[in-house]
Amino acid sequence: MSGLFPADLEARATRVLESCRRRGLTLVTAESCTGGLIAGLLTEIPGSSDVLGCGFVTYADAAKVGLVGVRPSTLDSDGAVSERTAREMAEGALAATGAGVAVAVTGVAGPGGGSEAKPVGTVHIAVALEGSPTLHARQGFMGDRTQIRLKSVAAALALLERGLGEAVAA
Repeated sequence: MSGLFPADLEARATRVLESCRRRGLTLVTAESCTGGLIAGLLTEIPGSSDVLGCGFVTYADAAKVGLVGVRPSTLDSDGAVSERTAREMAEGALAATGAGVAVAVTGVAGPGGGSEAKPVGTVHIAVALEGSPTLHARQGFMGDRTQIRLKSVAAALALLERGLGEAVAA
């Protein structure tokens, strides 16, 4: 394919797009630590425009609140890097766009910004699918900033595949 992303990521992204296409679902992204990499990867694949509706890069807390509806109280109590924030990002992106499926990622890519409770490499991912419970995964990745971000993209695509598979089984 393009060479911008590893071949395994492009293959996984292609599977996600095909799965959405078969189900007639529009996909949206809400990204913090990945900074739009998921949407960027998806748009590397020809024909993705019939599935990808839009992508929100909500790096700042104000963007999380204003664009995808994360509650300020969630940020105050749980922080930007948390399960609740990831879930609210995904659910808010779904509500804001009317799409069928949304993926959200928030985390600490490093090299700074980590803490004892949330060390560098802590990433929360959520997938909201219309009519299904929101899925969540917490990851603890090792590596440099680029490696953590790419591993986050791979984990987000894996959770999307899982969510889309469960939607078929339900």
